[in-house]
Amino acid sequence: MNAVSRRAITGIFAPARQGINLLSHDLSQVQQMRGIRVKVRNGNLEQALAVMQRVMQSSGIERLIKQEQTHHIKNSEKRILARKILERKIKSQDHARKLQTILIKKVRGL
Repeated sequence: MNAVSRRAITGIFAPARQGINLLSHDLSQVQQMRGIRVKVRNGNLEQALAVMQRVMQSSGIERLIKQEQTHHIKNSEKRILARKILERKIKSQDHARKLQTILIKKVRGL
């Protein structure tokens, strides 16, 4: 079971490795390794999946996957998402305004 689960995990969750051309000076040709790698210890696949889920949540990948889904979203969910986005936007603007006043005071020497 350990070999089977290890092969399944590395096949599914291992990042796609692509060649990196170090001799080229063109940065667009250099590609980074992507993905999440999770180790299966003692053949415990359930624990590895739980760890993978936590890593996906913390890195924001789960949110990106949910955004890409094309299923129907209820109006109540749309309202909740719109409210959260608005709160984030207002908070961001508030922080930007505070930062601007701090920088103005520093420039003026107050």
